[in-house]
Amino acid sequence: MRRIVLLSAAVTLALASVCAPAQDALPDIGSSAGELLTPHQQEQYGSMMLAQLRHYEYVLEDPLVESWLDALGSRLAANSGTPRQPFTFFMLRQRQINAFATLGGYIAVNAGLVLAAEREDEVAAVMSHEIAHVTQEHVLRGVERAQRDQLPILLAMLGAVVMAQSAGGNSSDDATQAAIVSAMGLMQQRQINYTRSNEQEADRLGIQTLSRSHYDTDAMADFFLTMQARSRANGAGAYDSPDYLRTHPVTTSRISEAKARAVRLQESPAGFAVAPLATDNPLLPSGLTISSDALQRGGTGLFELARERLRVLSAESPQIALREYQQIADSGTLTEAQRYGRAIAQLRANESTAAMKALALLLEARPDDLWIELGLAEAEARSGHRAAADKRFARLLRGAPNNRAIALTYARVLSERNTVEAGKHAQAVLRPLLARSSEDAAFQRTYARASEIAGEPIRAGEAYAEAAFLSGRAEQALVQLNTLKKRPEVDYYARARIEARIAQITPVVLELHRQGIYDEVLDRRRQ
Repeated sequence: MRRIVLLSAAVTLALASVCAPAQDALPDIGSSAGELLTPHQQEQYGSMMLAQLRHYEYVLEDPLVESWLDALGSRLAANSGTPRQPFTFFMLRQRQINAFATLGGYIAVNAGLVLAAEREDEVAAVMSHEIAHVTQEHVLRGVERAQRDQLPILLAMLGAVVMAQSAGGNSSDDATQAAIVSAMGLMQQRQINYTRSNEQEADRLGIQTLSRSHYDTDAMADFFLTMQARSRANGAGAYDSPDYLRTHPVTTSRISEAKARAVRLQESPAGFAVAPLATDNPLLPSGLTISSDALQRGGTGLFELARERLRVLSAESPQIALREYQQIADSGTLTEAQRYGRAIAQLRANESTAAMKALALLLEARPDDLWIELGLAEAEARSGHRAAADKRFARLLRGAPNNRAIALTYARVLSERNTVEAGKHAQAVLRPLLARSSEDAAFQRTYARASEIAGEPIRAGEAYAEAAFLSGRAEQALVQLNTLKKRPEVDYYARARIEARIAQITPVVLELHRQGIYDEVLDRRRQ
């Protein structure tokens, strides 16, 4: 656990060094920040950073959690000051309370932040703040003075820290510190935290985004209060200090300013509140008016389930998650969402029958809940009720044939059967999503396995190579593709696809080599 904390801090520190401007005031509108890196280069950097985090298993890949986070983030982004700015939202499995934005509109949220939040509005407040850092080019301005070639140093540092930690022993901490200090020197870091002016601007615009998205504008101040309370508790040795405070310091004045902004926005006629609506419903008191803002207010409706699913997926093991739920139960009655989380923990702890019974009861109370029914279908499949599971999955797919969570879950269940027939069925389930999943590492891994057991090694090889590339292993992907194209059963069309992909990946590998970044697994094989 200590290694995870150290590496998490290192990643945060590395990203903060990119995000940190060296001046207290924003540059003029005519700043050359936009000329430093083109939008395409920014996206490439963000994508590369995500791939590296995915390779070192920091990214929490779960289709249901991802769908919730993307729905929340897309709603906020659409109501931000730059609604057409592209964003990529992803979850990290660390339980430290943190979130960050980096180049290309890539925004990460730690599982710990969601677990610390009391409602979705607070998560939305943090994400709105990070979105503002992107739309106002705080991240881009922060690297204005750096040379373009210095950016991949962050990725090299990430690899160096992981290698140092994997060495173990008493020297690992020293090696980690050395890697961090080296990277800081190379980046010529002069300031870790965002400047006060940037934070104020991100707070102000973030609260406006909350209002436009019909979230509670007080949520930002509320979350700041939670962070401040945890920071004080840390002073008494009760909790770890939230990592979020390292790059986003919370002060009493900042909380007061956030509250004041929320009040002004709520009271201002020129704000984003919607005028109240009169009602003539005979069942309601005469003259009653209802704010249409209140009618539209509310989140995705999935926060409680998402938080409990994250509690399970971010735990060190399903057994530890079950112990957490036992502790919660010992202090009071479990909520429906917590019972759902406990059932998912049971499912992952191979207690499929218990999970099936619990999820079936929950589904009776919430018959149209996709998350619960999808969990039940998975539990049925793993507890020997294969026919019932297939019937349930088929019905879910008929209702939502392009739903990623349903397709991936069913395809994985089918692949566990390890038969040619199941593999072909899994391919058929995944095929409707194939055209739009070129950047989806989880999909590529699942499709690769389905193709492999279906007896299609070429398709499987291509998908495995894509999964490797998207997981930060460009050189491994290149080796796999070069090996694959030499197989005698590769036909003309498959060879053309493979050679085209080789041509696209080769420049990436050459650039990584130019920066001194090599695949450690392949390096060990060469030695």
